[in-house]
Amino acid sequence: MIRRAVLLLLAPLLLCAGAGQAQAAGYRYWAFWEREGDHWVYATQGPSTSRPSDGGVQGFRFAVSEDSADAARPRGEADFDTICAKTPARDGKKRVALLLDFGTAADAPPGETPPPTRTACAQTSPDATTAEALASVAKPLRYDTNALLCAIAGYPEKGCGEQVTKNQSPPRKHAKPDTGPSLGLWAGMAAVAALAAATTWQVRRRG
Repeated sequence: MIRRAVLLLLAPLLLCAGAGQAQAAGYRYWAFWEREGDHWVYATQGPSTSRPSDGGVQGFRFAVSEDSADAARPRGEADFDTICAKTPARDGKKRVALLLDFGTAADAPPGETPPPTRTACAQTSPDATTAEALASVAKPLRYDTNALLCAIAGYPEKGCGEQVTKNQSPPRKHAKPDTGPSLGLWAGMAAVAALAAATTWQVRRRG
């Protein structure tokens, strides 16, 4: 009876100890963004159907994300006048500024290194899609059978939207490495042990 009570008291503490190790599923892919004013907005359609206007700014970021709400935004200069400064306007053409953020080493597939972030000014026909604009400045592109954009400028070499795991709570900067149960857990277990000893003493005293 005493042993059962102790185990019931220990169970929540053990569950708390494992909670810090929990992981969430994410996907490694190219997220597509559109620039509105001074901020990025996650695109509501894919590059193959989006038709940006002349002077538009669009971005791509390679990262591991759980969903659109969790997706990482492109980093770097996102000003149309800056990106397209060396591409003069032409009659019958439109210009689209593209920001390509290849992500961080932490999000890269095993064995691959992300290239530096780069920008490009695509000059295309007025009805061109984002995919066509991207193809004019960042080949080779790679798609899967479902038309999912897998690689820009050949990166990554392999993989396409594969599921990966990531820590829900990344380590804080300068935090000490996790070498075992926390002090709070040990204190809780000590309290349970003390309670068990007191219960045992009471039972023996009454007997």
